[in-house]
Amino acid sequence: MKTDDSKNRLTSCLRAITLRPRAGEVLLSALILGVGTVCWGCGGFGSGQSSPTAPPLTYSISGTISPAAGASGATVTLSGAASATVTPNSSGVYSLGGLANGTYMVTPSQAGYTFTPTNQSVTVNGANVSGINFTVTAQNSTFSIAGTITPTAGGSGATLTLSGAVTATTTADSSGAYTFAGLANGTYMVTASKAGYTFSPTSQNATVNGANVTGINFTATVQTNTFSISGTITPTAGGSGATVMLGGPAAATATTDSSGNYSFIGLADGTYTVTPSNAGYTFSPVSQSVTVNGANQTGVNFSATPQQSHTVALSWTASTTTTVTGYNVYRSTTNGSGYVKINSSLVTALTYADSAVLNGTTYYYVTTAVDSTGAESSYSNQGTAVVP
Repeated sequence: MKTDDSKNRLTSCLRAITLRPRAGEVLLSALILGVGTVCWGCGGFGSGQSSPTAPPLTYSISGTISPAAGASGATVTLSGAASATVTPNSSGVYSLGGLANGTYMVTPSQAGYTFTPTNQSVTVNGANVSGINFTVTAQNSTFSIAGTITPTAGGSGATLTLSGAVTATTTADSSGAYTFAGLANGTYMVTASKAGYTFSPTSQNATVNGANVTGINFTATVQTNTFSISGTITPTAGGSGATVMLGGPAAATATTDSSGNYSFIGLADGTYTVTPSNAGYTFSPVSQSVTVNGANQTGVNFSATPQQSHTVALSWTASTTTTVTGYNVYRSTTNGSGYVKINSSLVTALTYADSAVLNGTTYYYVTTAVDSTGAESSYSNQGTAVVP
């Protein structure tokens, strides 16, 4: 028999994880641990029997990004002995779990912010590591790109689209002037559009490097012959009130009528992209390329299908260790690696429902048991959920 010390050893006796649908949803099913139970550190072996070898304990690296307002939207990346990515919670606290002994690098990042220090090297050696903290500061040095569209008849109300390091859209004022502000250093492209007009040049590159960029100007020319693109989204339940985006030589947005019909007018010759959207629906095709060449284009139609939400329901058998305080659930979209913890606090029940899943995506799950000191067991066997 084992000594009483074996009772203090963390076990990972997780049985199986199954996937259960909510009412009205497609049934998903998968086994994570199969028929074999992974148990280690359990006493009660008779004479002449070998005790199972305990998998190595795993640990965590945690810390805080402050102030919390700047931590919102930040990403913390782990590299070195293992790699992972996690997002801090609303208080700026992050935790990277399931780590073996080794040396790691922790690096926070977020567009428009700097972090002090930039990164930190952390060595895990038989215990959790906490207090790996960072301070976040908003970048104050931002710049602008500006210009004018002439004549004012074509410039006033024209749409300017910014792409590159960031994306944005603005409208030229009554004089044809426009500005994109709050830009970090980087390379951008500015494109002008307005129904019934062509622009020279069609687009321009602008590089921001420590100073504002001015004089990104365009000339607008009236199109004497313009045409239209039109179509219908069916059925009307998904088509009525849908948003249809036009991209290409001109950018525009239309809303379908109660019958699902839409139309873009005043278009010059060129190749356009038409893309519908409506909350709760998917569309077939997702978008269509349409070439206008001296004539109206009709029958650019789409079919709307209601999206079906799914929930992956996980369950497992309790660990046999009396010191277990809860469980962590990890998920990845990569088979066998890249697991990220998805529970914000320890799961004290033996079930967990993951409703943050996307249609057409395959997920891989593992679980761990956590004792009163915060130490985790190794990962359970992996289970797969294919969300249709």
